[in-house]
Amino acid sequence: MLLGFTKRELGKSNNTSRLRRMSPRRSYDQYCSAARALDVVGDRWTLLIVRELLAGPRRYTDLHADLPGVSTDVLASRLKDMERDGLTTRRRLPPPGAAFVYELTVQGRELLPVLQALGEWGQPELGERRPTDAVRAHWFALPLLRALEGEGLVEVHLEEGDFHLFVGVQEGPVYGDGPAPREPDARLAMDTGTCTAVARGELGLPDAVRAGRIAVTGDGTVAKALREA
Repeated sequence: MLLGFTKRELGKSNNTSRLRRMSPRRSYDQYCSAARALDVVGDRWTLLIVRELLAGPRRYTDLHADLPGVSTDVLASRLKDMERDGLTTRRRLPPPGAAFVYELTVQGRELLPVLQALGEWGQPELGERRPTDAVRAHWFALPLLRALEGEGLVEVHLEEGDFHLFVGVQEGPVYGDGPAPREPDARLAMDTGTCTAVARGELGLPDAVRAGRIAVTGDGTVAKALREA
């Protein structure tokens, strides 16, 4: 174990990775807040790691599984950089887990509206899914979160899997994989095509509910708002 990582996590080029992690952060050296922000989050994969950690504490292996295409070297390096820059913390779970998990700091969590704005800006770029495109059910969480109003726990059922959203929360996870941890305020069932249309901005949630493309159950304010819209 080196700096909390196993040899498997570090990969074959761990000497090079270790030097990169210990090196000072690169900077654009421009007196501009946008440039300063990009000094911290502008590296490839950093914002997508934030996207995954918005679901709460994650193990390294879980992050690697849900970031297809990232190498073990790069993921280990980014996690160390993000910890250095105050975006994440790393802690060991108590027994019997005894594994390290990574989670966002308050500063890291403040990137949620940045990711939401970036996702909204990128809607026209989404287009049709390419044969090489990976997909995870929970990647639809942030687009749906933008489309939902009110407060409550929402469970979403897709062909790719289930996930849940914490709508209107100020602290804690924004979403999570799998069924809701308790009785949700609303359950939404839809096919992937409908969810994709919502993610692209082509279809509003109330319109999809009225058209029968989304089945809504539950007695919470979110469910009632969708049925009455």
